[in-house]
Amino acid sequence: MMQPGPIRLGVNIDHVATIRNARGGRHPDPLRAAQIAAEAGADGITAHLREDRRHIVDDDIFRLSKEIHLPLNMECAATSEMLEIALRIRPHAVCLVPEKREEVTTEGGLDVAGQHNHLRPFASRLRDAGIRVSLFINPDLRQIEAAGQAGADIVELHAGAYCEAINEGNLAAAQAEIGLHRRAAEMAAAQGLEVHAGHGIAFDTVSAFAAIPQVVELNIGHFLIGEAVFIGLHEAVRQMRSLMNGARG
Repeated sequence: MMQPGPIRLGVNIDHVATIRNARGGRHPDPLRAAQIAAEAGADGITAHLREDRRHIVDDDIFRLSKEIHLPLNMECAATSEMLEIALRIRPHAVCLVPEKREEVTTEGGLDVAGQHNHLRPFASRLRDAGIRVSLFINPDLRQIEAAGQAGADIVELHAGAYCEAINEGNLAAAQAEIGLHRRAAEMAAAQGLEVHAGHGIAFDTVSAFAAIPQVVELNIGHFLIGEAVFIGLHEAVRQMRSLMNGARG
């Protein structure tokens, strides 16, 4: 059996920008949130630059790329506009996600198998610039195989269905979902892909993903920003980091 190594925590600061944009101005500042997350034990910062700029805006991405001392993971759709921005700022990684204007949040993983001819040259441009390429996918073995063929370095598994099942108290569905994630993580790692997971993870769901030995990074945002209202961002990140380490051990 594979022995799990260290696991990283990427903190998504999108919804600090959501609060800021509700009123305008510069407060609260996503850059300050990134700095607090770093002090509390985060290993990286994630920010999603959407086409409609509903939370993170271009200035946020440029400031984060210049002023934080942790790896920046830029989430975006695979569009020519986002490729140009990524090549200009050179984040540590770009995570390509599906995007629809009418959705509240990302609703599912990329259809990598169906978009191979678009994603492969896109990934090649990023990799040629020294940017790691991550594809956000459901824990589907067909999509994992396609991710490797598309030139990805990383797959990030969509954790949402498991988290929703736990929230609804449907333990049978949760067990089935985490089984899919385990198999997907094993297959991805066997293909030489780095495995991440994210979307919807909270204090009561993080341990299941941190315990999967092939998963080396969890990206968590909305829950941490929401919990920060009650206990502060530093403490929310610290507690999440502690739960991850405990499950890993």
